[in-house]
Amino acid sequence: MTGGRPSPRRSSGPHYEQPRPVGRTHHQQPRNGTSGNFGSSFGVMGEKLYSVSYNKRLRSGGIILVLLLVLLFLQLSRVQIVQRSSLQEQGRSQRTVTQVLHADRGAIVDINGTRLAYSRDARNLTFQPMAVRKQVGAAHEADDSAPTFQKLIKDIAQSMERQIEGIDAEDMVLRMSSNEQFTYLAKNVDPVVATRIIDKYPQVGQEYQQIREYPGGALGANIIGAVGVDNTGILGLESSADTTLAGRDGTRTYDQSTDGALIPGSERNDTAPVAGSTIKLTLDADVQYFVQSQVEAAKANSGARNVQAVVLDAKTGHVVAIANDSTFNPSNNLLRQSDFDMGNPAITDPFEPGSVQKVVVAASVIEYGLAKPTDVLQVPGQIRMDNVTVNDAWEHGVIPFTVTGIFGKSSNVGTLMLAQRVGRERFAKMLTKFGLGHTTGIELAGESAGIVPALRQWQGGSFANLPIGQGLSITLLQMASMYQTIANDGVRIPPRIIAEIKKPNNQVVREPSPAGIRVVSEETAKTVRDMLRAVVQSDTGYQQGTGPQAAVEGYQISGKTGTAQQVDPNTGRYSNSMYWVTFAGIAPADNPRYVIALMLDRPVRGVHGQGGQSAAPLFHDIAEWLLTRDNVPLSPPAPRLTLQAG
Repeated sequence: MTGGRPSPRRSSGPHYEQPRPVGRTHHQQPRNGTSGNFGSSFGVMGEKLYSVSYNKRLRSGGIILVLLLVLLFLQLSRVQIVQRSSLQEQGRSQRTVTQVLHADRGAIVDINGTRLAYSRDARNLTFQPMAVRKQVGAAHEADDSAPTFQKLIKDIAQSMERQIEGIDAEDMVLRMSSNEQFTYLAKNVDPVVATRIIDKYPQVGQEYQQIREYPGGALGANIIGAVGVDNTGILGLESSADTTLAGRDGTRTYDQSTDGALIPGSERNDTAPVAGSTIKLTLDADVQYFVQSQVEAAKANSGARNVQAVVLDAKTGHVVAIANDSTFNPSNNLLRQSDFDMGNPAITDPFEPGSVQKVVVAASVIEYGLAKPTDVLQVPGQIRMDNVTVNDAWEHGVIPFTVTGIFGKSSNVGTLMLAQRVGRERFAKMLTKFGLGHTTGIELAGESAGIVPALRQWQGGSFANLPIGQGLSITLLQMASMYQTIANDGVRIPPRIIAEIKKPNNQVVREPSPAGIRVVSEETAKTVRDMLRAVVQSDTGYQQGTGPQAAVEGYQISGKTGTAQQVDPNTGRYSNSMYWVTFAGIAPADNPRYVIALMLDRPVRGVHGQGGQSAAPLFHDIAEWLLTRDNVPLSPPAPRLTLQAG
């Protein structure tokens, strides 16, 4: 060795220093050796595995995020594009309110304009306890000077108690402080009072309501009818004329805020309501009241199952009164009146008329010139006709009755003797001309046509029954119409009850009177009226009719009594103890003003509680009252009639 420098160490090849990994302080890689090589390989492989796992998670997260974004985009697209219209419509519907503007229901008045039924406006006051409590509480927290909820409801309750009859302040406080979403505070409140309360306390709401008033209570209720809780007609004229009375509701559309308040300027599509029309009846409220009271008294006194009365204007056929007993009161709860008759039996319930039907035979024999009033017939106590034996109501031998006397005494046998002269065909035709077997067409629902067998359906015994009022059925209105024909000089004018209709624009539409039907000549009608005076003629001997109690002093009265046997449901045969007792008459006979028809179902006493079962006294009471009320001039003296020849 020279120069003092050590000789370099030999090696088999060049030598390099192993670099240290940057940032790895916890582990030193060996410079050489096998174990160093394994550790190095394991570290590199771990790093690769970690990197692969991390990249997979990153890619998965990215894919999920992309999918979520795609789904969100699709949902937004569906909402913004596909469902845009429907969602907009839903939004509009949630804030849009269409308010019904109720039409005023038309009134029903009598011939003199007296209101029988009318509607008045009312309001139901409402409250929302939960919502108002929250609203007022928030206002009080924001401003200490604002009233508390308890103070507010106490003030409202006291104000209502002062202004609305029957309101108790303590009860109102309990209602308003409840946990209910909605409650009624008062119903049927006068609109002026309701407005005054709501203007001062806007937290109180209101509902529109119409109240149907019936000033007469049960007066004419069987004709007028009633409305239901929704103010729609359910009975009588209220039902059959509902379209005319109801009018047409209007509407108003507007938007409301979340608290239910109207958004100013959002009103649109307003349709004004059209009020209903007023119906004027031919009915006279004063007459209806009197007749109705007489019918009620007659039922109580006679013990009848029911009593009916019809009063017509003799010249026009207009209904002046229709009365049935036990009539309901439409002002009261209908569900609590099940014992009352809510129909109108005088037009819906036919019955066998009995001897009042004999007017058809009387008119026929005079019209066809088959007999004169003074002709005398030898009338036996019974007759054999169509293989049927018919008796008079009392036993007797042969009696020389005049034609007038046959009807004045109400002889079944004499009537059938005259009917044989008329014949089947002409008698059947006359029944039709008098309107029997057909409805009158009156403007009331449920009218019955009665039952009158057609001529081709007559069997053995039919012609022995029909002329005396058996084997057919008619309504009391039809009976009155028959006698209106005789009162109106032989012209039958179908009865009507609506005089005119006044529309909301004050246009008056007068109901046209039906065309008259000529049934018999004027001379025949006058002759029959004069003959039927015999029925009410009083006499101590043989010249007394069957209904002298119907006579009205100072006036000529024509009429006819009737007693029709009812069929006993147990035997299926005519009963000797169950009867329909009838009377139909004209007052006065010389100058007809009124036709009055009456029916008592199974009376056990007279209409004044006395013996006998005649309806004649009831006719007298009604006719006398009518003639006196109208100051009808007295009749001239009339000659007495001969019922039985000497």
